[in-house]
Amino acid sequence: MNPPPSRLFDLLDLQLASFPQATCIATKEQGTWRSYSTAEVIDTAERLAMGLMALGIRPGDKVALASGNRSEWCIVDQALLRLGAVSVPIYPTSTVEDYAYILNHAEVQVFFASNQELYAKARAAAAGAPSLKHIYTFEQLPDAPHWSTLFTRDAERQAALEQHKAAIRAGDLATIIYTSGTTGKPKGVMLTHANILTNVQASVERLPVGRGCRCISFLPLCHIYERMLMYLYVRAGMNIHFQESLEELGARIKEVRPHVFTAVPRLLEKIYDSIMAKGEALTGVKRRLFFWALGLGERYDVHGRSPWYNLQLGLARKLIFTKWKEALGNEVLCVASGSAALNPRLARIFNAAGLPVMEGYGLTETSPVISVNCARNDGLRFGSVGKPLANVQVKIAADGEILLKGPNIMQGYYKEPAMTAEVLDPDGWLHSGDIGMLDKDNFLFITDRKKEMFKTSGGKYVAPQVIENKLRASRFIEQAMVIGENRKFPAALILPSFAFLKDYCAQKGIACSDNRQMAGEPAIIARLQKEVDQVNASLGHWEQIKKFALLHTEWSIDGGEFTPSLKLRRKPILAKYAREVETIYSNES
Repeated sequence: MNPPPSRLFDLLDLQLASFPQATCIATKEQGTWRSYSTAEVIDTAERLAMGLMALGIRPGDKVALASGNRSEWCIVDQALLRLGAVSVPIYPTSTVEDYAYILNHAEVQVFFASNQELYAKARAAAAGAPSLKHIYTFEQLPDAPHWSTLFTRDAERQAALEQHKAAIRAGDLATIIYTSGTTGKPKGVMLTHANILTNVQASVERLPVGRGCRCISFLPLCHIYERMLMYLYVRAGMNIHFQESLEELGARIKEVRPHVFTAVPRLLEKIYDSIMAKGEALTGVKRRLFFWALGLGERYDVHGRSPWYNLQLGLARKLIFTKWKEALGNEVLCVASGSAALNPRLARIFNAAGLPVMEGYGLTETSPVISVNCARNDGLRFGSVGKPLANVQVKIAADGEILLKGPNIMQGYYKEPAMTAEVLDPDGWLHSGDIGMLDKDNFLFITDRKKEMFKTSGGKYVAPQVIENKLRASRFIEQAMVIGENRKFPAALILPSFAFLKDYCAQKGIACSDNRQMAGEPAIIARLQKEVDQVNASLGHWEQIKKFALLHTEWSIDGGEFTPSLKLRRKPILAKYAREVETIYSNES
């Protein structure tokens, strides 16, 4: 009988002892899936740990890695956990300046980079990080040492590694995750083995899959969301298939036929838009059936469905929705959605289609899951982020802020006691910065970010995220940011969905050759006004969008509009589009 896991690496040891997998992890390499069994992952990780020991890495030392999702990421992580070193994952998309800041601030000694581009970033950042001594790559490059050159094993180092493993405690620091932040320098969130492991254990009951089930992992492992789930998949005995980029994700999903995967709302929106584009192209009876099924999906709810509705839904699933499931491999049992608010309409439609999308809520500082919906045990409410996990306490402050306490709460921000004190009060409550409410059944609802709420010059508070989510529900709108702080009225910067608009213009005979022309076309502006008017009809007079500007340049992480976790960077967006903002408010009325 094995003792219960108390350190993160115990999860893999438990899998080996109790339910070893032939495919513990896998990555597609040169057209073929390269799988590692449970025993191979442990063996490779321990040989790497011994190689790091030969470099002089000891418990508590910091090691960084920047890579897309691939087996090497998991193996490096396991090596560091077993050695007692502290991992410092870095977003591949971060700037060289952020790389240099993190490497220097965390006093990183070794860096693992997946490819030539990230190796070049690491080399450029190394000039500002005197502690960095070694850089290794996962891909074979002519000018860089390959990570496999570190692998070693001998009796002396094996004995030393076993001593290190035995000395590691649940409360020891496992990782420092630098949050991208919407402003200012990244903050290093300190998480222990126990912080993450208790979150894994409490989340098991919300995952309706088990041993031998398949998952595909493509959201960034450098974020705690996907990383905690990687440990959860190990705990559940699942087969993890890593996918490094989104470019071939559709093909990989069809190959893997996952039972579960995680997503962010933007990805689900793109999947929905792709399905809608195919529906729009249909004609005759097929088109009518498609939109009949879609209408059923929009009315779907957990309770109160009539027998007549259920009969129609069963027919719609056979005739229409089965094709949706086939596009995602036909075996999906659960899609976990997080990182940002999911439009309830999409959640209804996907669930009606037999694709259980379960929205959750969490922060890097909470390891991360606070709450998550669950299709079992009446645990789903559309518009909510589910019930809190069993070991997490949630209370709502007088001003509506969500306060959190539990074993998953971070130790603080690395080297930043003042910043830590701003969010962790003396009683151990983490102040989330989010505004929300708990209903009578203990479902948590997020209404806005406390710091993102603004007041108009008339003294009225506006919650921009609520309005932005409503705007993004339109097929015509890709992104939207609501503005109006200290102004007479709210307005919006809107990025149209140009892929959809291109088809719309073709159908309507509107001649538009590029995005700039579409954004300035009077007929398009008038059509977008109808979408805005529809949203305004559901809002209070003080929060209605009085004016908007259509933008023509796509938003991206590299462009500065998004953080790596796809949150809006509001101040940079305001600065970038200052001219458009001033045009909106040039004659405030």
